[in-house]
Amino acid sequence: MRMRTYTLHVPEGAARGDALALDRAQIVRDGFCPRAFAFTVLWFAAHRLWLAALLVLVGLVALSVAGHALGLPPGAGLLVTLLAGLLIGLEASSLRRWTYGRRGLPARDAVIAATQEEAEMKLVARWLDRDAIPRPAPTLRSAPRRDEDAALGFFPAREGLR
Repeated sequence: MRMRTYTLHVPEGAARGDALALDRAQIVRDGFCPRAFAFTVLWFAAHRLWLAALLVLVGLVALSVAGHALGLPPGAGLLVTLLAGLLIGLEASSLRRWTYGRRGLPARDAVIAATQEEAEMKLVARWLDRDAIPRPAPTLRSAPRRDEDAALGFFPAREGLR
């Protein structure tokens, strides 16, 4: 069975163990979304992602207008539309997480599970466990300055011999 990653989005400021925060919680599966590929704008509207739906609609219309302006044959237009749908299917989960973050529902936890139901059970159990030690949020490290790390390639010992 294929394992997938799921993220839990709860209201900002909610404390671990707060059962009321789970009422507004959202769980997002990571990875390719076939329904977003097939239904694009309708999928975003069904998930109440209005800004993303509008941006996708404008992007698809712009692709269609550009195809007609360039005089692309219908087969090429279909290929461009399928490629745009593929990109939408690949990025749909990321757009959902971004939108939830903007709405005050940041990602607070992640699990790996085989099904949506298993992910829900794991996430709810971990969220309601007050004794669980919350994992620290990942920090982004800035790129090393030139004087901190002299290695530029795969072979740092050879760098000084040039």
